[in-house]
Amino acid sequence: MASATDAVSTLMVEKFGVDPAAVRPEIPLYELRMDSLALEEFRILIEDQLEIDLEDAALTTRNTVGELVELVRRRTLG
Repeated sequence: MASATDAVSTLMVEKFGVDPAAVRPEIPLYELRMDSLALEEFRILIEDQLEIDLEDAALTTRNTVGELVELVRRRTLG
């Protein structure tokens, strides 16, 4: 299984056209042009690819890439 960082980065780049150099832990999701609709689509993609549940995760576009990665990491470790 890919690491949480790799999985999040790959999906952002491949599915949303984000510049790989822009995917850094301190960057808020809104700076990567992730609006609320994109964030919901992204959440579903992560759930499908990693077979985890993020339904109750309180994600907003103000969360950083690092916060999202940490959430995914916690959920994949169970």
